[in-house]
Amino acid sequence: MSDIDRDQYLIKEEPYYRSVHNEVEMYQAAYDARMPVMLKGPTGCGKSRFVEYMAWKLQKPLITVACNEDMTASDLVGRFLLDINGTKWQDGPLTVAARIGAICYLDEVVEARQDTTVVIHPLTDHRRELPLEKKGELLKAHADFQIVISYNPGYQSLMKDLKQSTKQRFGGMDFDYPATDVETEIVTHEGGVDKETAEKLVQIAQRSRNLKGHGLDEGMSTRLLVYAAQLVAKGIDTQSACQMALVTPLTDDPDMRDTLSAAVNTYF
Repeated sequence: MSDIDRDQYLIKEEPYYRSVHNEVEMYQAAYDARMPVMLKGPTGCGKSRFVEYMAWKLQKPLITVACNEDMTASDLVGRFLLDINGTKWQDGPLTVAARIGAICYLDEVVEARQDTTVVIHPLTDHRRELPLEKKGELLKAHADFQIVISYNPGYQSLMKDLKQSTKQRFGGMDFDYPATDVETEIVTHEGGVDKETAEKLVQIAQRSRNLKGHGLDEGMSTRLLVYAAQLVAKGIDTQSACQMALVTPLTDDPDMRDTLSAAVNTYF
């Protein structure tokens, strides 16, 4: 499929990303070595934005796949489809990425079944190839191709984890919620609010993160803080904005909602 429009997968405008440590340099080196990369961290902490930013910085196409438990190997690789002229092969996103030299980003990869994720194995070692068995083709990956996967270690279980045979094909990078000053800067920029409001939102989030494992599966993410800030910037009062963006999405437990609402009331 040489007729694929590579440009449609390019990130045209620079995504806002605030580097925290040396992750940009580390990823750059990993890409230069075409090392598969695994991003580990809690939901909404900036993993996907980081991949978008690096794809823009490197000027490489980016193909993102949101993994789920119903996803089959054919969904990734491709399948024959019927049309008026008979059957026609259609590449899946993984195959398209390997053909055109894109970064293929498998988001929340542990959501996919293990029998699905094994299809990436020959692309993530020295072979860098993808057998298209149904089509009878052995696809050699483009020189620019790279696989990036992400997942949230907080949701790991015996049933939902990556096999060691998969994990040990990747270099790993840990992500977490940023330090207070950095997160405040992000919320100010992305949410369009003043620094004081952003600081208060970050403090509420930090309180909620202390409750992880004590009634909450996850604390408030940076993404949710940006949502709350955007509502405030649109003229919604802070109490209502926090209720909608920070409290209601996080839990259905009435007592925990009261606890989170009390934290909101402390700062607003």
